[in-house]
Amino acid sequence: MAAHAASEGGSVPLPTAVSPASGLTEVELTWIEQRLEQWIRFGRVAGTRIVSRRTRVDAFRPGAVFAFVRWTSNDYGTVHSSIAVIAAAVPGAPFATHPYVRPGGDLLLRIDGWPKVQQVLAAIDAIEAAGVDPCDVAPDHWRHIGSQLAAGLPFRPYGDARHKAWLQRQALGL
Repeated sequence: MAAHAASEGGSVPLPTAVSPASGLTEVELTWIEQRLEQWIRFGRVAGTRIVSRRTRVDAFRPGAVFAFVRWTSNDYGTVHSSIAVIAAAVPGAPFATHPYVRPGGDLLLRIDGWPKVQQVLAAIDAIEAAGVDPCDVAPDHWRHIGSQLAAGLPFRPYGDARHKAWLQRQALGL
């Protein structure tokens, strides 16, 4: 498993504690090689705070979309793996909680189990190969992938035509 770079553009150092009034959503990332690996697959990181040699906290602005991958193993193999695509909490709006994500966000997709996580990672790779930033993908598409995988069904690819339709819906305020 390799960690993927997440931040495009400059992220700024965060203070030792971010107040809830800041509106930022924090994600705690720990990396203990081959034991506990948590990383951001994509997302526009607003700031980073180093907690220890193995742990850091990335922060996201309200509404920012990011993918959070968790993988845990023991001496006998993988114990848990999951990926979540989350839109960071917007102050005053309802949100769901998620482990290691404070306060939480709009959970667009959550998949458990390494084979299905790999399918989501491949879908993200395909979106990037189509020239679209996964942060900008229609939220409905992440929900579509999650529901289709949960049902054991194939999901539609996300390409230029779907992305243009999403951008037009956004422009119309739909």
